[in-house]
Amino acid sequence: MTQRSHFPFDSAATTSGWYKRGGRGVRGYSGAIAKKRQLLLRERTEDCRLLNMETLKSARKDDSGEAGRDLSEQIKAATKENHIRAENTELMLSYQKGQITLPQYKVLLCSLYEIYKALEEELDRNSSHPAVAPIYFPQELSRLESLERDLEYFFGQDWKKRVIVPAATHRYEQRLRKIGKDNPELLVAHAYTRYLGDLSGGQVLGKITQKSLGLSSKEGLSFFSFPGVSSPNRFKQLYRSRMNSVELTEEEKAVVLEEAVAAFELNIQVFDDLQKMLSITTETDISKRSLAATRIPVSPIWQFTIGLCVALATIGAGMYAL
Repeated sequence: MTQRSHFPFDSAATTSGWYKRGGRGVRGYSGAIAKKRQLLLRERTEDCRLLNMETLKSARKDDSGEAGRDLSEQIKAATKENHIRAENTELMLSYQKGQITLPQYKVLLCSLYEIYKALEEELDRNSSHPAVAPIYFPQELSRLESLERDLEYFFGQDWKKRVIVPAATHRYEQRLRKIGKDNPELLVAHAYTRYLGDLSGGQVLGKITQKSLGLSSKEGLSFFSFPGVSSPNRFKQLYRSRMNSVELTEEEKAVVLEEAVAAFELNIQVFDDLQKMLSITTETDISKRSLAATRIPVSPIWQFTIGLCVALATIGAGMYAL
């Protein structure tokens, strides 16, 4: 996996006295190390410059709320209605009410695993693509290992054999595989939709899940944690700046916007299918319990009485045959 060095989330890194004015190196370090640190400083300075530009653009945004020309703003505007619909699915409403159940969370983890497995494998494979490289942050954003830890916590070491997902999840996965192969620039829409959404709600949803499930520790909640990101808000600003720097024609940008809408629709279908799957399972369990409740309880005395009657009947039939 390609590794990238990214944003200086601790501003002290650029003011801690590592560098001399004039770029002449660092006391006590070799020239090669000093040169490497200078290159790193330039990269960090450029990231800060992009971040400041993004902040200024947001501040100058039209008061009418109309989306600008930046890709991130256009995606946000194009998917506004889809975003509202996704938040109002039964599964997400359970989260908002703080009523997420263990079965809901477990099936959600299974689907997220399959989705992120496809997304991150395609991002890795296309990491040098001009549209993917600027928004490729595996160290900061990768979710696959976190999901694997959570699944092992809830399902045990053989969790891979127990992962069950609905048809909508398979459709989502297949879509990611297809565009990764044929149109890698469209991965930008899916990465933005998934990562920034999870990063925005991760802290809150993690606490809701822990409280709803009565978990005493953070085990089983790794998905919501982003240890490589110390400041989610600043990172999101950087991510949008990087995404806005991707060079796309107007036609290509329009296709990316369509894909962002499709990404939300795929997520909505997954949420709906998961809830249907849970409803069927619940109804089956209720039917089994109802059937068991209507059966006549058989006590040891009843068992003895029935056994005695069968024995007498057998003897009587034998005597009649004689």
